[in-house]
Amino acid sequence: MKSIARSVGRTLIPMALVLVAMSSSGCSYNTFVTQEEAIKAQWAQVENQLQRRNDLIPNLVETTKGLAEQEKEVFGQIAESRARLAGAATPADTMAAANQQSSALARLLVVVENYPNLKSNETFNRLMDELSGTENRIAVERMRYNERVQEYNTARRRFPSNVTASIFGFQEHPLFTAPPEAQQVPRVNFGAGG
Repeated sequence: MKSIARSVGRTLIPMALVLVAMSSSGCSYNTFVTQEEAIKAQWAQVENQLQRRNDLIPNLVETTKGLAEQEKEVFGQIAESRARLAGAATPADTMAAANQQSSALARLLVVVENYPNLKSNETFNRLMDELSGTENRIAVERMRYNERVQEYNTARRRFPSNVTASIFGFQEHPLFTAPPEAQQVPRVNFGAGG
């Protein structure tokens, strides 16, 4: 009789623990769904601001071109980055294209420093104000996106919700990070021979 009671006790305790873990992780399914939708919505905001920047760039480039014709390399990089951003199919592609575009715009700003006439142009100054405001909006939306991803990825790794994540295939989402070259100051060389 005691052996039957022990045997039942040994079976019931692990089963009870599994039931508690499953019921706890079942609640996390809805949390993951909610968090993934928040990530998607926030990513849409990032893309919205990237598109705003992309729409401003042609005007900025044309205004700058008129006063800094010899800087074709910088303009080519900006055009290439716009094309990459327009053709990006995944968040990872969009992040890479946006980072390339940021780098090209940083080089353009260095070029602008060498053209005092350009800095005094009213149209150029308005465009730069718009671009500056857009860059701030992009930074805010990227930060919010990364916050949503961090919340989701953290919840995905915690017990017992990691059981739910594993069972239902909730995958880790990537953070929007700056490229390594963003840590370096862009350089423009007007000297002969490069």
